[in-house]
Amino acid sequence: MPFWADILFWFGIVYAGLCAVFYLAQDLFFFRPERLPKWFSYKYPFPFTEVNFEMEDGGTVNALHFRVPNSKGVVFYVKGNSRSIKGWGKFAKDFVGKGYDFFILDFRGFGKSQGRRTEQILYSDLQQVYKWLASEYGEQRIVLYGRSIGSGLAARVASWNHPRLLILDCPYYSFLYHVSRYGFFLPIRWLLRYHIRTDRFVKKVECPIHILHGAKDRLIPYRQSEMLKSLSPDNITLHPIHGAGHNNLPDFPEYHDLLYDILHEEWAGEVRMRA
Repeated sequence: MPFWADILFWFGIVYAGLCAVFYLAQDLFFFRPERLPKWFSYKYPFPFTEVNFEMEDGGTVNALHFRVPNSKGVVFYVKGNSRSIKGWGKFAKDFVGKGYDFFILDFRGFGKSQGRRTEQILYSDLQQVYKWLASEYGEQRIVLYGRSIGSGLAARVASWNHPRLLILDCPYYSFLYHVSRYGFFLPIRWLLRYHIRTDRFVKKVECPIHILHGAKDRLIPYRQSEMLKSLSPDNITLHPIHGAGHNNLPDFPEYHDLLYDILHEEWAGEVRMRA
């Protein structure tokens, strides 16, 4: 065998191996779950209840529901790709302090939630929970909030329904686009099991969309939010958080000021319409 053919052969073996590793291990790359025993007891300084959902395929989804007196509605918070709601529940303070109930769940394989996880199952679980919240509150009192990987998932649910508002926190243009930036040397489109096409979903969302994004975000660059806004400029308002990165938006007073204004302006508008 010629020397160059030998090199091509081994290159092909290595390349095929890389593709196989990426395909088989991508859940480990993209999701970093913290698992909790069923007997684990959540503790927070705000009143809450623990809610469990039994899905048709046998999977279970565990969630926390924080309530405040005379709430203006509920924020359905779709979290990022790491840890469990044991840690994410702390973000309830950013919303209950603004007069909203707060609802957050763990994806399957996280916390106490169990069962097989795929892109379609994630959508289905979130949709079932959304319908439960709609029966409790009515759609016009639901604010969908998607953080990081949860931004595309929240956009998918918003595109199927009629919430009052969609807030995206450090979103990606699409998960396919974002991963392709790093794995450009691999056939990502065919290997990736989570495409999460935020770029397609936002075009179908009928409620107002607000994007909050750190201007110095290096994990998901601010440019991706600019690209999303260009898809629906009349319906998307983009709010840069200057100096912020990907994981520290709540450290900036500007974030809380914007969040307050967004939630209360939209709520006040709904009250005026009902009047």
